[in-house]
This record gives sequence, C-alpha cells and structure tokens, in this order.
Amino acid sequence: MPVNERAIDAWAQPALKHFIEDVPEAARLFKQSHTSHIIESGISIEQTVASMDAAGVERAMLCAWHRPGKSLTTNDEIAEIVARFPDRFVGVAAVNLEKPVEAVRELDRAVKKLGFKALRVIPWLWNRPPNDKLYYPLYVKCIELDIPFCTQVGHTGPLMPSEPGRPVPYLDEVALTFPELRIVGGHIGYPWTDEMIGLAWKHENVFIDTSAHLPRYYPPQLIHFMKSYGREKVLFGTNFPQLPFEKCMEQVRALDLADEVRAAFLRENALRVFKVS
Repeated sequence: MPVNERAIDAWAQPALKHFIEDVPEAARLFKQSHTSHIIESGISIEQTVASMDAAGVERAMLCAWHRPGKSLTTNDEIAEIVARFPDRFVGVAAVNLEKPVEAVRELDRAVKKLGFKALRVIPWLWNRPPNDKLYYPLYVKCIELDIPFCTQVGHTGPLMPSEPGRPVPYLDEVALTFPELRIVGGHIGYPWTDEMIGLAWKHENVFIDTSAHLPRYYPPQLIHFMKSYGREKVLFGTNFPQLPFEKCMEQVRALDLADEVRAAFLRENALRVFKVS
C-alpha cells in the first residue's frame, strides 16, 4: 500500500472489557453499531495492531478516558501501550475537568513526560459544553504546549443530552476567544454538520474528524467540503472499537476520492494538526 494511503486514525481507544461497565451510557451506541460483541469480549492491543495492519492504518491517536469522579483509562495506561508500540500509537490525554488546577498539571505531565500529542474532553460525559469556564485553563495550556484540543461535536450516540455537542454557539465562542487553539471536532457534528463545516471554514484552526461515522454515511456536504475548499480541514477517524478499522478503510476507498484528497484526508492533515512525524 502506498505511504500516502496508510491512514492516521484521529480517534481510537483501547477495546477494554470493562468499558461498558464504566460508561454504561455507551451500551446502546455499540448495540446500534453492531459491535457490542467486540467490547463485551475485549480485544488485546496485539489484536488491535493486527486489525490496523489488515486495514492499512499506520497509527492511531489512542485516547485516555476520564469521567466525573473516575479515571477510566489513565494517561499512564495509554503511555504503557504507546511505549510497547511507539510506531503505531500516539497518546491523547484525559483529565479531570472538574478540578482545573489538577487538570492543567496533569496535562502538562502527560505532554512533557509521557509524550502525548493532544488533549481530549468529551462534553456529554461532563454535561458541560466547551465554552464552560472549567475548560478555559486547559485551552491556555494547550496553546502553551502547542497541542490540539479534541472534542466531540454533534448529537450524542450514548444516552446523554446532545446539547453540549452543538458546534454553534459553543465551539464557535471557544474559537473566537482562543484563535491560536487547534480544535479537532470529532464525530462530524451530525445533525449539525453544516454548522461544523461553517466553523472549519470560518476559523483557521478548527478541524473536523469523521470518527463514529461509517464513510458510506458521510453527509454529501461533508464529502463536497473534503473535495473542495475543505481539503485541509477533515481528518479520518474511526472511534474504534465502535467502528472497525477494516470496514472504515474499505468504505473510504469506495468514496472515489482523488489521490490528493484521499492522502490529505487519511494522513496528511492529521500529521500536520497533531504535529507527528
């Protein structure tokens, strides 16, 4: 497979058996995606790498998880996986949003000591949109560390309120307040995809990743954006294990994208936004 067709997955996490116990709100999402069996049995990191190999996924941004009151997959656990497979995974930090001083210190440690390349906060887990005051110290630290802030945009597949994922006005306000902050909105913003496209066009440092949506079901306006004036703005993502690597990559190849568009989507944009080489 040519190098420019080997993907960088912007949003993945370990397929741990305890995930649904820790995030019961997500059980229906996996059921609706027909992947409950994966999360119920769990998949080893070795099996995950084999699946990436079969699909043509070179590397995955591997996300830690933190929810109110509990760390689900710690930054140190992710760092251990990255240390075992440094050419396959890149760490994405999670922090306790409700304790901002502690969160800033942990983010600093994750980047400087563990080598992580991004922060992810999922608004529905905290029921706080990204313009909430608790995020703001983290935005300043992300800018200082020169890393992106990754978040979920659009409706909530898990059984939680969707309002915190609305791109406008919440993420728009963040981008206006912190124009230097690189923001990656995962899950394409559906059903507010047009809002997310508008933000990515409006703001130099706002990007979209396609995690949690099979390429077959990408909205037509998103594909048009990828092929035209948004070629440098959209990143490939799966939300593995919710969506399998192979299925996503097969469907990307069926989109009939021009070579330069496919290369930008699958890897070049992620390499630039996350500053990985």
